Formats: sequence, structure tokens, C-alpha cells
Amino acid sequence: MKVLNIGSMNLDYVYNVDHIIKPGETQATTGMNIFLGGKGMNQSIALAKAGAEVYHGGMIGKDGQPFIEACKEYGVNYDHIKKVEGKTGHTIIQIDKNAQNCILLFAGANDKLTEAYVDEVLENFEAGDILLLQNEVNMIPYIVDKAYEKGMQIALNPSPFNEKLDAVDMSKISYFLMNEVEGEQITGYTDPGQIIDKVVEIYPEAKIVLTLGGDGAIYADKDERYHQPIFKVKAVDTTAAGDTFTGYFLAGIIDGMKIPDILRMSAKASSIAVTREGAVPSIPYRKEVEEALA
Repeated sequence: MKVLNIGSMNLDYVYNVDHIIKPGETQATTGMNIFLGGKGMNQSIALAKAGAEVYHGGMIGKDGQPFIEACKEYGVNYDHIKKVEGKTGHTIIQIDKNAQNCILLFAGANDKLTEAYVDEVLENFEAGDILLLQNEVNMIPYIVDKAYEKGMQIALNPSPFNEKLDAVDMSKISYFLMNEVEGEQITGYTDPGQIIDKVVEIYPEAKIVLTLGGDGAIYADKDERYHQPIFKVKAVDTTAAGDTFTGYFLAGIIDGMKIPDILRMSAKASSIAVTREGAVPSIPYRKEVEEALA
């Protein structure tokens, strides 16, 4: 079983601040770094570090070569990454003294996917393979429809949740991987139990993973439900926590692990990631996670 992730690649400009800036305020930063990021790339590298065979698709600009180098370094197949005119996507991220963040996103090359490109990439995959998507590239409704026709399992991280997702036929999604904010945006509920109940009611064939920050994560489908508490650590940077969880969760599915074991492994991987700065560099390898659990 292969994983195709048609996802974003962003250069992350990360600024350390005392507090998230307010309208009209000027604040000096205490540090600045540039990291490779984008939910798509983060999740592909999390999958690769967790031991999955992952193929990344998407667009970069002329300034995007570092993403090819990262794929080489971490074992992500990059045959389907295409260079286009213009800038690679980028973000401006503030991280405050409590490790909370806020993110400003410029789509850049991430918004330049075409139907022809999607068709060409999907030709290399077949029924049963997993397609992983986030909402940081264009063409999501088309990609979902075409992958569903092929019989692929579709995992969607509906982030950021906005009107672009209105055109997606969500009944075609096999796995929803979301946080409590996205859960509220989809269902209108803030209570995790109500969010889960509503998603299961609307999409009874789907499997749902709801991450809850300090309250851990919940897995649910129409037959079963599990809760996984967090592993408590001193957080430094929470930027890639959710992406790490997603990558490890899907790697566990591919390996045929039991859901409680997958949740435990994913929670441990996320707990390691938040103790480190950056997105891609913070994601641990499977061996490190297994040793920490042992």
C-alpha cells in the first residue's frame, strides 16, 4: 500500500515573540529562523519517518529546491513535485513564550495545480492506495473525485477549514483527521463528544481522528471509539504536532496495527515533536518513538 500526499510546501519564517502581536502594535522579536514546512510536506516527512512508503505531489517555485533536498534526506519520493513560475508558498509564524503560534499563509505555487497535472499523478496509483490531502493546495474537489473513481482511500485533514471545502464531496472521504477547531467548523459543536457524534452521523462510513491539544485525541467510527491522553512534556513549538500525529496515524494504519496502539504511538511522536523547534526538523523517527514508548 502506497501513500500519495498531494500537499503544500511552504518556507516557514518563524519569529519568537513574547506574545502574539495585537493590531497596531510593534514588537521586537527574540529570534528568527527559516524552516521547511507546509502541512503537506510536514505530513509526508512524518509518514516517511514513521516508516511508510510516501510519494509527495505538489508545486514549488524556483526557490523551492530545498524541498527536493529534504525529500532525498528523509526518504520521500519526489517524482511528482513540479517546478512552476513564481514563488514557493510561505508562512510568517509567531511563536510566543507559551509555545502558542499564529500563522499567516501565502499560497504561492501551492495554488497552481491543474486538472492535467492531477490526472498525470494519479495514473501512478491504484485502488487501495491512500491519498492524503490538506486544504493548502487548490483543486481539492477534483482530486477527491478522481481518486475516489480509482478506489483510493482518501484521508483529509480539513485545514485550514474554509469555503474552498464546500465543493468537496465529503461522503467520499475515508479518514477525517482534524483538530477541535476544525471539528467545530464542520459540525457547529464545541464539545468533543458532540463533534464526534455528528461527524459519525453525517459520514457513517468514515473514520474520524479528533485531536484535542492537551486533552489528547479521540478515534471514532460507527462501531468503536477510543480516547488517547497526551504524554506530558514541556512544549517549545507546537507547529507540527498535528502533522506528526497524522503521519504516524496513517503509518500505523498501513502497518495493520490496532487503533489503540496507533493512537499511543502517534501521541508519543507528537509529544516528542513539540519539544523541538521547527516543523520538519522536529518530527521524530519511528525508532526513537518506539524506544520512548518502551
